[in-house]
Amino acid sequence: MAETNGSKAVGPGGTVDKAQLRKTRKRLVEHFFKQAQPTGDAAADDAAKRKIEQDFPQMLRAADATLPDGVRAELLSEVINELYGFGPIQPFLDDPTITEVMVNRADRVYVERNGKPVRTEVVFDDDDHLRAVIDRIIKPLGKTLDASNPLVDARLPDGSRVNVVIPPIAIAGACLTIRKFSRRRLTMDDLISYGSLTAPIAGFLKACVQGRLNIVVCGGTGSGKTTLLNILSGCISEDERIVTIEDAAELQLNQDHVITLEAKRAGQDSGAQVTIRDLVRNALRMRPERIVVGECRGAEALDMLQAMNTGHDGSLTTLHANSPRDAISRIETMSLMAGIDFPIRVIREQIGSAIQLIVQQARMRDGSRKVTSVTEVSGMEGDRVLMQELFKFKEAPNGTIGGKVEGGLMPCGLRPQFMHKLESVGVQLPPETFAPGAVGRIRNAA
Repeated sequence: MAETNGSKAVGPGGTVDKAQLRKTRKRLVEHFFKQAQPTGDAAADDAAKRKIEQDFPQMLRAADATLPDGVRAELLSEVINELYGFGPIQPFLDDPTITEVMVNRADRVYVERNGKPVRTEVVFDDDDHLRAVIDRIIKPLGKTLDASNPLVDARLPDGSRVNVVIPPIAIAGACLTIRKFSRRRLTMDDLISYGSLTAPIAGFLKACVQGRLNIVVCGGTGSGKTTLLNILSGCISEDERIVTIEDAAELQLNQDHVITLEAKRAGQDSGAQVTIRDLVRNALRMRPERIVVGECRGAEALDMLQAMNTGHDGSLTTLHANSPRDAISRIETMSLMAGIDFPIRVIREQIGSAIQLIVQQARMRDGSRKVTSVTEVSGMEGDRVLMQELFKFKEAPNGTIGGKVEGGLMPCGLRPQFMHKLESVGVQLPPETFAPGAVGRIRNAA
């Protein structure tokens, strides 16, 4: 990509005025759009792109644009991205090292790389240019975006999650956020190599899934909850019927016996709204052996507890919480949102009997994601839900070395009370798994 210098684009062969370059690109896009519109057919679109590459030099001469080789190549790429991709942000979507694209406004584009946001030099021509890219994303999905409906959640063709906010809600202009969808399904081995957890604890979590424990994964935004949920879901046996329920479908289960359900907002298609809670209730009629809810955000938490307590052992979900104890409080609050006048003790009894394990995820200050706590929920004592921490992340005394957080996920010396459940399905864990000091330090990813 050509470097920028004020209002100039600097290429290997000289300097080009950026405003003039934008005008040239717009003229080229308008010309090629008349003869090469996207069809959705990969072979046809590839043939059209090759035709554009062949005709490009001639069109440049017709536009009286003399450009250095490097700038010409970049201009061709920009034209193709405008026609067949998502404009200026398409290179970021193609870059596997970038996990999130954040457009705060037309001239403020950030990306997340290695867990940290970085401002880029990429800008849209103006607000209309940004809105055109946004419309290209949401139009195939049949969604509307206007002043009366200024918030939209959507997905790119590859599954990446998209959120759009426009004026009057977004004061400075349209805001576009894209959480990229991993092109390769991650595994436990990947988490171990990234330093998110250790091999013994990975084996323990896999055993908990196979032992049909009800597991909640909690953490902050961008802490890796959905990634871990997807990996844990992959440990479910092939012969079990799984129903996944999500606000926006992100899970990538490889099992064959999977039904994927997605919530729908009012105004789409027939106009009827279908909430996560509706889907959880409906899932109970679909003979599921496992229910996997992408994230509990509201009243569906009560229905999820009911499902866990009525024969659907081994269900999995995520929620936002800063600690396992906070997760219990959030489930209580969300259950009360169902509008049923239960005493708080009744809800806590439901939690104490429904959930067996809480796995806490966190994004560390160096941008890495780590499992920081594995906690057992062991029932009730009085009015309080009993919990005991089995593994806890302990930061090394030296804290950070070379910009990386050093530390380890260490056993707390407590043997979980649900071990009989694991043993009943033939899962045997060595006693040293829970012995203090038995699990080594987490190796940071290179």
